[in-house]
Amino acid sequence: MNKMTAAQALQRLKSGDNVYIHSVAAAPQQLIKAMTARAPGVKGVNIYQLHTEGEAPYALPEYAENFHVNSLFIGPNVRKAINEGRGSYIPVFLSEMPQLFRKNIIPLDIALISVSPPDKHGYCTLGPSVDATRAAVESASIVIAQINKHIPRTHGDGFLHIDKIDCVVEHDEPIPTVEGKLLNETEKAIGRHIAGMIEDGSTLQMGIGAIPNAVLAALGNHKNLGIHTEMFSDGVIPLIEKGVINGKRKKIHNGQIVSTFVMGTQKLYDFVDDNPEVVLLDCEYVNATSVIRQNPKMVAINSAVEIDLTGQVCADSIGSRMYSGVGGQMDFIRGASLSEGGKPIIALPSVTRRGESRIVPFLKHGAGVVTTRAHVQYVVTEYGIANLYGKSIEKRIRELIRIAHPEHRAWLEKESLGLKSH
Repeated sequence: MNKMTAAQALQRLKSGDNVYIHSVAAAPQQLIKAMTARAPGVKGVNIYQLHTEGEAPYALPEYAENFHVNSLFIGPNVRKAINEGRGSYIPVFLSEMPQLFRKNIIPLDIALISVSPPDKHGYCTLGPSVDATRAAVESASIVIAQINKHIPRTHGDGFLHIDKIDCVVEHDEPIPTVEGKLLNETEKAIGRHIAGMIEDGSTLQMGIGAIPNAVLAALGNHKNLGIHTEMFSDGVIPLIEKGVINGKRKKIHNGQIVSTFVMGTQKLYDFVDDNPEVVLLDCEYVNATSVIRQNPKMVAINSAVEIDLTGQVCADSIGSRMYSGVGGQMDFIRGASLSEGGKPIIALPSVTRRGESRIVPFLKHGAGVVTTRAHVQYVVTEYGIANLYGKSIEKRIRELIRIAHPEHRAWLEKESLGLKSH
């Protein structure tokens, strides 16, 4: 075991290197600080990452010549840097991210990761985030790992032998947590609508946030639900404890909860720690449409920034301002569409916090289409469920106006006149 301090390990960083940072709650904070401290000695270092929790000091303006952030999924800690030109956004499906590294499309010099302490056989794990990190570890020339006792030991594709780590930095620190917020009436209404669409025996994909939590909170009387998702949070735990989620009807990974990463409270990290019921797998597999579709009654619940009256979904930007990423939305929307009895769902409040309609005649100038109108089936707001599948543009317009906020329906009707001739 090649033990050293974080500062010593990051002496290997050179100008122009490509560096991968472990995702979400597993972002190794001590290694990130040490890398940023190397700024005076390096220039043009390219950082590659998905969403990371915690600080991202390398994205600050004073380090613009030293580090350039390349985000595969934009989080709050680098959003400003990307929109101010100190970073770049790489649009890509989550299912295809590992191939960027494995095929050397993005060659990696260094991978900075967090791992749980090694067991008696010398195996650590990637803890709460396997996603594309497994591929990054396999592909990087140098692997620098922060061994942290607070990283939960997880089952699945995240096992990594200590001998595969080039530089070992032992540093314990709590990992970032996200607390659930109280649900408002809009979110509860959306949750109830979606819960009413979910049949017993369904397998669910959902993310983090108010709407997924609202759906889960409304599923207490369901039976034999399963989980196959890119991520999950605390909302599943009460349903598992109650026996609602048991995975008995899943065709693949029967009885197991399948994900690529987890993000939530300490209770969630304690739940997944050394729990064989939960398997965190490579996102190239979890998010593969061919895998997703194998579970019958696959229900995919995804969010949107806005949707136009023809069904085009913008989910990664607000106009031309980049906000998040493509992620796994298309992977699961398509997988659920092809699943026997599956339901792909786009869920969103009818209005923004400013009261502007999220259902719009045309997407904002510069907005990107994450999910095309050909892929969209169900759209849910607090005002109901629109089924767009197999419907003409004119019928889609009627369906979407019906679930728009009442104050915006007349405006949408007027603005839609030019579209109805299609």
